[in-house]
Amino acid sequence: MTPREGGGGGGGGGGGVVGLVAYAALAVVALRVVLSYKSVAHAVRRMWRWADEWAQAYQYYEVPRFGGGGGEGVENPLFRKAAAYVAALPSLEDADAACVLSSACKTNDFSLQLGPGHTAHDAFLGARLAWTNAGPGGGGGGGRERLVLRVRRHDRTRVLRPYLQHVESVADEMELRRRELRLYANTGGDGTPSPRWASAPFTHPATLETVAMDPELKARVRADLESFLKGRAYYHRLGRAWRRSYLLYGPSGTGKSTFAAAMARFLGYDVYDIDMSRGGCDDLRALLLETTPRSLILVEDLDRYLRGGGDGEASAARTSRMLSFMDGLSSCCGEERVMVFTMSGDKDGVDPAILRPGRLDVHIHFTMCDFEGFKTLASNYLGLKDHKLYPQVEEGFHAAGARLSPAELGEIMLANRGSPSRALRTVINALQHVAPAPAPPQQPRASSASRPPPRLTARWSGHLDEASAADASAANQSPGGGGGFGKDAPMREFKKLYGLIKIRSRKDGGVVPVDDTASANGRGSDVSADKDR
Repeated sequence: MTPREGGGGGGGGGGGVVGLVAYAALAVVALRVVLSYKSVAHAVRRMWRWADEWAQAYQYYEVPRFGGGGGEGVENPLFRKAAAYVAALPSLEDADAACVLSSACKTNDFSLQLGPGHTAHDAFLGARLAWTNAGPGGGGGGGRERLVLRVRRHDRTRVLRPYLQHVESVADEMELRRRELRLYANTGGDGTPSPRWASAPFTHPATLETVAMDPELKARVRADLESFLKGRAYYHRLGRAWRRSYLLYGPSGTGKSTFAAAMARFLGYDVYDIDMSRGGCDDLRALLLETTPRSLILVEDLDRYLRGGGDGEASAARTSRMLSFMDGLSSCCGEERVMVFTMSGDKDGVDPAILRPGRLDVHIHFTMCDFEGFKTLASNYLGLKDHKLYPQVEEGFHAAGARLSPAELGEIMLANRGSPSRALRTVINALQHVAPAPAPPQQPRASSASRPPPRLTARWSGHLDEASAADASAANQSPGGGGGFGKDAPMREFKKLYGLIKIRSRKDGGVVPVDDTASANGRGSDVSADKDR
């Protein structure tokens, strides 16, 4: 009995070990299934897609690379555009195979292309479509490189032509976005019969995201530019030339030229910078005729040009030439064009005929920097969101009345980028040596008949005026009318007075002002030698 019982115990132990191994194997399989649920789901989707495709009737359209209307050896433009469109499809990343290519012009610029014999899926107007690379190595092509578009038979009459138009438009837009932008400058005045342009790559790094401007104002300008880009059919239906003009005005150093560069980069347009001081500008229309569509025409210091120069030319002659340049027949010679004019002074001394809608559609006022604008610059230059010296900086701005330009603040932060505290102390020192802004003179209340055009105000960093007759009634109802910042002016004057009183009380109480080894005005690029403790 004893040996038999011992053998039974050994058998039970062996069975327990086998059970443990079985349970462990099941646990591993279950864990594997849980961890690879995405693979299982992908396999299920493929099986479902295969069953659905097997049950449907399809129409196939070949897009050969060669053999277009120009002859057998001419490349088919639709093939090039379709290949670029397919390469940008999000579903290409889920394709069974794709070719990875790198750019010869830019480093770390990679792109995908559909592999031979494989398929990428797309959707348009509720219909499902598929592109297959049936070129060499794809099978059944006889060595011809081509793409095959597959459409459900009952959808072909509804979506085929609109879909191909969609493919071409998207491919054209991508090609324009990828091309290198160029900056053109007029080089007339050397006796040539017509003005000439010299060009160079446009590499200005400014973007709308990096420009220090009120986010609300920036969003409105961005929306206006996007609406213009999509407005081809709308402008044609109205019978108007597809162009838009902007006036950027304000003191020097407030970022007008940088903002124009950011606009050009956002639009993807070449820039034609017209230097009005150069010779060859007597016939501005000839200059305009030599520009191309999808371009931004930049004319800086418009007010200085209109005042006349030392060449004896009268201001009236220059105004007449500029009026013809802005909205004459020659200004309609090219579509999708944006004109940007800058002025370093106020609009009061400019002929109203220059400022009217149609010649200058959108007016954007660039002001001196205040505390909110300073915080944006500090975030861009120094990476600061908050700092213990911010209250003193705010007091300085309220006392000085926003008399530092973004260019001056940017230079201070750039020179002291290694020490944010030293940069802030330099800004405080500069604000202490800035004379307070003079109070604006009291103007008699204008009558409704002489009230200026409506404008849309912003909180800081300027305001945007849209010359639109549709907004006139709403603007006339506002207390601010066309008076700059309107209702914010009393609060700003109160803050100035409060800042002056507080600083004087600090000095009377024996508080030593912030010391810094930088220059007294704080506007230069001298780097302080002391380090933060």
